Amino acid sequence: MVAVSDGRTSGQHPAATGPLGRPLLSLALAALLDEVHAHSGAVYLLAPDQPVLEMAVMAGMPRAFAAPWERVGLSAPIPVAQAVRERRLIWVGGEEEMARRYPRIAVVLPYPFALAAMPLAAGATAYGAVFVTWPDAHPPVLSDWERDHLTAACDRLALRLQRAAAEHRPVLPEPDLLAAPPTGGVAGTLGSAEAVRMAARLPYGLVSLDLHGRLSFANTAAADLLGLPAGELLGTRLWASVPWLNDPMYEDRYRAALLSQHVTSFVALRPPGDWLSFRMYPSTTGLTVRISRARPVAEPGRGTPRPGVGVPAAGLVTISRVLGLAGALTEAVGVADVVRLVADEVVPAVGSRALMILGSQAGRLHVLGHRGYDNLRAVEDFHGTPLTAPTPSARVLSTGAPAFFESRQQLERLYPVRQAVRDGFAAWAYLPLIASGRPVGTCVLAYAEPHPFPADERAVLTSLGSLIAQALERARLYDAKHRLAHGLQQALLPHTLPRLPGFDAAARYLPATQGMEIGGDFYDLVPTRPGAAAVIGDVQGHNVTAAGLMGQLRTAVRAYTTVGQDPQDVMASTNRLLMDLGVELFASCLYLRLDPAERCAVMSRAGHPPPLLRRPDGRVRVLDLAGGPLLGIDPAAAYPTTRVELPPGSVLVLYTDGLVESPGTDIEDALAELGRRLGEAGDAPLGDLADLLLRHSAAARERVDDVAVLLLRARPDD
Repeated sequence: MVAVSDGRTSGQHPAATGPLGRPLLSLALAALLDEVHAHSGAVYLLAPDQPVLEMAVMAGMPRAFAAPWERVGLSAPIPVAQAVRERRLIWVGGEEEMARRYPRIAVVLPYPFALAAMPLAAGATAYGAVFVTWPDAHPPVLSDWERDHLTAACDRLALRLQRAAAEHRPVLPEPDLLAAPPTGGVAGTLGSAEAVRMAARLPYGLVSLDLHGRLSFANTAAADLLGLPAGELLGTRLWASVPWLNDPMYEDRYRAALLSQHVTSFVALRPPGDWLSFRMYPSTTGLTVRISRARPVAEPGRGTPRPGVGVPAAGLVTISRVLGLAGALTEAVGVADVVRLVADEVVPAVGSRALMILGSQAGRLHVLGHRGYDNLRAVEDFHGTPLTAPTPSARVLSTGAPAFFESRQQLERLYPVRQAVRDGFAAWAYLPLIASGRPVGTCVLAYAEPHPFPADERAVLTSLGSLIAQALERARLYDAKHRLAHGLQQALLPHTLPRLPGFDAAARYLPATQGMEIGGDFYDLVPTRPGAAAVIGDVQGHNVTAAGLMGQLRTAVRAYTTVGQDPQDVMASTNRLLMDLGVELFASCLYLRLDPAERCAVMSRAGHPPPLLRRPDGRVRVLDLAGGPLLGIDPAAAYPTTRVELPPGSVLVLYTDGLVESPGTDIEDALAELGRRLGEAGDAPLGDLADLLLRHSAAARERVDDVAVLLLRARPDD
């Protein structure tokens, strides 16, 4: 039976009530769970004037389980936000699918359960979202009748919310829906005095927990095994009232049992040397726990918890939020990613309205990113502030101690200089970002209303600050390496392409998205008399060595071309040079000499992908060129040439293998698709054509390898 809990209610976003004052959301959610036989769920409503979903009411499990997602941004990669963004039902069939698609949730709730999330929308207006969960026994596929019931129930609720908004009906907070709270009487809990006497005679311990983990019954054997009178146990949580059970691992087993509805167990050491076995039997209203003596464990998997040491009862929320953000920040690459993730994950979760992340450089603060500030002048006032200035952001960075200001009066009393800064906010948390023992920045969270910061919230925010600092340090290092790699790559490639007689040219280069984003792909276009030479190549590797060697090869090809060597001699000379350098790297290369008078090209190939030729009539073929091995393998290798006719209007496409090769893709299929795109759009301007070929290449989108493209079009007679 679903009954109203005496636990926490949702005060963040009140829910609409029905015409007789009956709770609208609670009743709708309870009916939905009953219809589809789900065991827990929640309703979210969109916050006024913010792209944020706020949990309005929850059913079937403690709200603490979903603490990291009390408030979530619409852009967050979680099912309820995705359901609203895409206006469709989102289904997650089990633990493995959750870990694959939504790793942030799987980090906090690594248990087997299925989940469905649906939008609450009527017409063009979205009001929120609903999610429901099933135990692991649910089939991995959502049935048609479940999908129909879920969709219909959410449509009905959305229409009621629409009517409530149109009629300006008052909105009131609603309590969460959990199992009935403890009655306080042992006999009443079990249903009969005889049942109590029966349980008391059992040789093993027996306790009953509600969904919050509170004891509603304990028999005599359980009290003896736990070492506390039954009267002290009733109404408390095991891990809070029994010191040697005060360990997150045991609390985790309770959460796992409730979410998966599987029997779970663990073994714990009761000091000084007694091992007890705990076996949890869950239902949708609570858990029954059987306690018995266990054989001694020779090598426990974790250290023995000391009495009085462990995570407090509120620690569940803290651990969940920290784990949730930790999972999110693993996806951050650059500083902009860190700012975005903190804005999307932390700001909604803690209820702040704005964020600013500051770094230090040359003794001054620099704004690395911000979100939620309407008055940009307030942001500019932070930028360039000396670290010695009497401001909270500078002091927090220099001392490494966080600062919390519950009101503007409190802030201005301690920092009068802030009186001149009117950012429109009423409370602030200044968090030092300390990584590897040194301060790397300050995170400023601003609140629209005066906001108290109790001790547990300060601890959560300080922990989050440490995670943000680690991500920020990695991101700044990545950005610095990226700038270095990008600068080196740009210095080694041509800045512009020369204008050629009889031919137009366009080129594109995209670095790999893995590693340092620097590699050995290169291209060049060298004017000659009477025409030009073109080259494209790929040095093995994605590092500074490959880039440096690429620069040497490009310079060598240009030099051999300038002195007038034929294509086969240019390739042979470059091959010998690579062998003489002794770097033990190979390179593929395609070199050609253009003759505008003869309307042809003489090509030589060294293990490089074959070029594509689009004829003026739109037909495309892959050129089967003669060639030799990769450069750097055989000092005596020969590189024969092939003559190819290039009538006016024809397009020659030279490329590196990053354009057509990617894991799981057949290269023949990729070449066929490239040829099809070239045939359809080959008359477009060359720059547009190059962009189109890159945009529609699956390999170029994933970019496990660098991509270089060089296009040549024979101009009609002037």
